[in-house]
Amino acid sequence: MQTEYDFNEEFGATADRMVYVKAVLVSDLPSEVQEQIDGVKQLFAVHDAEGQQLALVADRRLAFDLAREHDYSPQALH
Repeated sequence: MQTEYDFNEEFGATADRMVYVKAVLVSDLPSEVQEQIDGVKQLFAVHDAEGQQLALVADRRLAFDLAREHDYSPQALH
């Protein structure tokens, strides 16, 4: 599952550039998302400061790389 998301379109240059990365269990995701994921038990979500999920990716490193690629400062959320 891969869906393009334009971080800059929604948040612009003046927005807070901090995002948070956290592990999520596939079993906790909506059923329509679970149906698109085969054999994976955990994904990583990127959230803005208000808690809105911006991205859902396969691994932690990819989440951090994606955030940095869009000029965000990623932080791990435990």
